[in-house]
Amino acid sequence: MPEKILTKDFDVKHLFKIDEYMKKGGYKTLTRVLKELKPEDVMSEVKAAHLRGRGGAGFPAGVKWGFVPKDVDKPKYLCVNADEGEPGTFKDRYIMTHNPHLLLEGIVMTCFAVGIHTAYIYIRGEYENMAVRLENAISEAEAKGFIGKNILKTGFDLNVTVHRGAGAYICGEETALLESLEGKRGNPRLKPPFPAAVGLFQNPTVINNVETLSNVPCIMEKGADWFVKQGLSEDGGTRLFGVSGKVKKPGVYELPVGTSLKELVYTYAGGIKSGKKLKAVIPGGMSSPILKPDEIDISMDCASLMKADSMLGSGAVIVLDEDVPIIDVLRKVTQFYSHESCGQCTPCRIGNSWINKIVKRIYRGEGKKEDLDKIEKLASNILGRTLCPLGDAAAMPILSIVKKFRKELESFIKG
Repeated sequence: MPEKILTKDFDVKHLFKIDEYMKKGGYKTLTRVLKELKPEDVMSEVKAAHLRGRGGAGFPAGVKWGFVPKDVDKPKYLCVNADEGEPGTFKDRYIMTHNPHLLLEGIVMTCFAVGIHTAYIYIRGEYENMAVRLENAISEAEAKGFIGKNILKTGFDLNVTVHRGAGAYICGEETALLESLEGKRGNPRLKPPFPAAVGLFQNPTVINNVETLSNVPCIMEKGADWFVKQGLSEDGGTRLFGVSGKVKKPGVYELPVGTSLKELVYTYAGGIKSGKKLKAVIPGGMSSPILKPDEIDISMDCASLMKADSMLGSGAVIVLDEDVPIIDVLRKVTQFYSHESCGQCTPCRIGNSWINKIVKRIYRGEGKKEDLDKIEKLASNILGRTLCPLGDAAAMPILSIVKKFRKELESFIKG
């Protein structure tokens, strides 16, 4: 089995408590980092590790940190994206449930590297148990001197706060997250300026997701070279893949970046339930374009899936078997994005609503063949024309479903 980074101690009972975490070596690396290294050493190591963001965009974490201005009189902030509202995505909650101190250790190292003294963990409102667990972990870490004022007597201060969202998918977009965190409606901002320069409260801000930051302690413990070797040369480490749908063994699998999607489905997740045939795979959460069975012998990394006109996204793999009607999939996608659009952009607001109405009409048996052309045209007019990525997140899967399963949809309309 491949070596584990994030989940290696998940079988330890009460790992979420600081004493158990410290028995497994927790916070030792943080102590060394704060007492022996400089902030630029941490940033350089993370850059060399080629740690790409695990939240969807896949942007290199160390490079993102480097965009934050060094010599400014303004406060700097870290916002941890724990919203995890993408349908099919559930891997970050495993980290927060089983090993919240790993995330906290990564947060402190990140803040030390960038010169940040205030961090917020923005967690989706439905994650009640995880929010409580994080708050308890923060209290434990403060009591041991790993968070707070003069951490480990090094002169470095850091305050960490859990902030609960209200359950809007749009708040997973980084600038909408900032608006929500400031107490406003979660509407995305126009970029530029980017959050690294003008973020939370108009100050320089780093935004990374839970899985991304949880990799930092291991990078600083074992080194960038080791981390890169676990994955690919330009995309280091492992990924947490949340596999759901029509497989024998759904769950979260930690595997090297670059593991084949076919191997993930058939070897690790046990193949398709009840001996059925595979119909399609959604490789990176609902926003990623669908792949047919002859397209899944592909490396699970950002670049390879982009070449296949799909994306790795959040690593949420949704498996469909031959019995799943594609009209049901299309209906769920259009219903979700129509409901979750914030409404700022006309193409997204009107386009997704219109597509949803057409799909509902088709589902009721009142559709026409030309409706599929209308859906394609509407989705194409959303693509690339919105303030934030939600428009593309809606348009891309809709277009791929209609193009790749047009015959089945036409047959449904006729029937």
